[in-house]
Amino acid sequence: MRSRAHDEAMAELYRDDPALALDVINGILEDGDQAELLTVLRQLAQAFGGVQAVAERANLNPTQLYRTLSAKGNPGLSSLTAILKAMGLRLAVLPVGLAESGSGG
Repeated sequence: MRSRAHDEAMAELYRDDPALALDVINGILEDGDQAELLTVLRQLAQAFGGVQAVAERANLNPTQLYRTLSAKGNPGLSSLTAILKAMGLRLAVLPVGLAESGSGG
């Protein structure tokens, strides 16, 4: 499947360049596209050893994590926080002006 190959390629990119993953996630969070965020989180999970490994580190049921990260998933804040923490990431809140000035280069 074409999308699976794309996901694998993106997982490899994120594994090789974690800063890229952060830029992509932060850009998605600015835009508010949940489906896109879930796609990137699935790719990141693959980069971090797969859904099974991330579920284990996040203390989540792997089946639940697959559903949470599916195209129709709707992760709660506690699940999202646990998933990100399992990947060495965390959510942060910034004032809009600060976020915009930080991304300007």
